[in-house]
Amino acid sequence: MMEQIVDIASWILIVLGSFFIITGAAGMLRMPDLFTRMHAASVIETLGATLLVVGLMLQAGFTLVSAKLVFVLLLFFFIGPVAAHALAQAALHAGVEPMLDEDRRNREPPGGAEKNETDPVEPKT
Repeated sequence: MMEQIVDIASWILIVLGSFFIITGAAGMLRMPDLFTRMHAASVIETLGATLLVVGLMLQAGFTLVSAKLVFVLLLFFFIGPVAAHALAQAALHAGVEPMLDEDRRNREPPGGAEKNETDPVEPKT
């Protein structure tokens, strides 16, 4: 009975981790600039990979495999933020600036429309 509970819990964690990884990957494709994509990648790494590794640790039990998975999880937590910080600093040094909300509002609307439909109509004189 206890083995079935551990199996169910581990598969729930594995499926949830897979869901967050797939959702984060779709989010990375939709994000407009480098910095927001780095945020989506960090969500994939911290939440998705952590759930997957914990689910795998439950499947493995208290064995050497679990100890190795703990080391992999620690590597995720220590190397991921350092790599993201280094990437952001390199991008800023290269002149890449974050896209701010004002930049998004000033862009041309999708589809190449000349006038935004929400702009007020100027009266004719």
